[in-house]
Amino acid sequence: MEEESEVDPELAEELLSVCRTVVGDELRSITHFTEETVGQIYLRSDLERTADLIGFADHERMGFRSQSAYRNTQLGEYQATIRMFEHGFLTRVIKGGHGVWVTTDSMDIDRFEELSTALKKVLGN
Repeated sequence: MEEESEVDPELAEELLSVCRTVVGDELRSITHFTEETVGQIYLRSDLERTADLIGFADHERMGFRSQSAYRNTQLGEYQATIRMFEHGFLTRVIKGGHGVWVTTDSMDIDRFEELSTALKKVLGN
């Protein structure tokens, strides 16, 4: 059974620090997930808590399975998924058995690459 859960405080602090450093004021939210759990680490104060985190997590968990579909292709190793929306972006990074998605306002494409690289390092610890 899937459930919302608290994220390890040390991991949450490190993810928040990395995201604030790379993204700055454009940071909207940070959510950590596994196959069984989901936990929101950060939500910017001007946003409402209306997102269906469990529904989002169900969708983003497809990344656990789709990584194997791209393995050994000429594309190389999976790095991140970036989704564009009318009011912002969602960047998903998966490493091992857990992942994180970060939502942001619009920002330069180079910062998305920097963000995904930094998140992958944190998740690898």
